[in-house]
Amino acid sequence: MENSHVCPKKVKDVSLQELRDSLQEFARARGWEQYHSPRNLLLALVGEVGELSEIFQWKGEVAKGLPDWTSDEKQHVEEELSDVFLYLLQLADVCGVDLGQAALTKIIKNAQKYPVNPATFN
Repeated sequence: MENSHVCPKKVKDVSLQELRDSLQEFARARGWEQYHSPRNLLLALVGEVGELSEIFQWKGEVAKGLPDWTSDEKQHVEEELSDVFLYLLQLADVCGVDLGQAALTKIIKNAQKYPVNPATFN
């Protein structure tokens, strides 16, 4: 089995560009680029969101950090979140959207739309 892209467990500060490049190389090596249309990637993304939703479906409210969850359950969440994130990143890429810049722009837009109201904190 070829493992030319073995990744250490923890990598610090991975850029979106590094992830995009890795995804492109992964798909290219397998001849999958032909299937990565915006529509197909969106449908795959929706499917992965569904898989992530199934994990939480019958849990009720859960605490931040999932402290009462087993390591296997947390790993399952990690894997499904990664699938969602990677499909979203691929979708943005094939649509010609710089996801990082778009997200920063959206945060600024939301800050203008929803200004801080000091009275809220009393």
